[in-house]
Amino acid sequence: MQLVIIFGPAASGKMTVGQELAKLTGLKLFHNHMSIDLVHQFFDFGTPPFSALDKHIRFGIFKEIAKSDLKGLIFTMVWAVDDKEDEEYVDEIVSFFDEQGANKAIFVELNTELKERLKRNKHPHRLEHKPLKRDLEFSEKVLLYDEAHYQTNTKEGDLPNKDIFKINNTNINASEAALLIKDHYDL
Repeated sequence: MQLVIIFGPAASGKMTVGQELAKLTGLKLFHNHMSIDLVHQFFDFGTPPFSALDKHIRFGIFKEIAKSDLKGLIFTMVWAVDDKEDEEYVDEIVSFFDEQGANKAIFVELNTELKERLKRNKHPHRLEHKPLKRDLEFSEKVLLYDEAHYQTNTKEGDLPNKDIFKINNTNINASEAALLIKDHYDL
């Protein structure tokens, strides 16, 4: 069992790279909007009931996949890398897989220039798979807010206990990024 966590800022291509990596490896993809968009049908984003239900769904899926005979899971997320709570959240995910004897978790960080992310935020493929992002004005406002208030890419010395494969995918497509991941980790 292999757990691959792809993280980076909003609209950096995490889901699309994950889709391509799933095709190359046979790993299943759980992009973060699969639960976000489901829960958003009932509760407003960021409210306590939203957060509780989203986590309940995600962690239920993680537990069952970790116990399964699946080859592995690709999970995508925006990770505020300077937030201790976010790191504890990631460590909790990894622990489900560790407890079942999974291979060491793989971390992939996508770094994409803001100008490119603003273009990708409007891409039809993104909007097809992420209903919450279809309100483009709101989606861009959240993207810019997150950019100003959260550190979603690592700096030298961040997360020293994690081996992170970093990819600047500003000028490469998702297939190329997925192939880099597959080759780097021999998946």
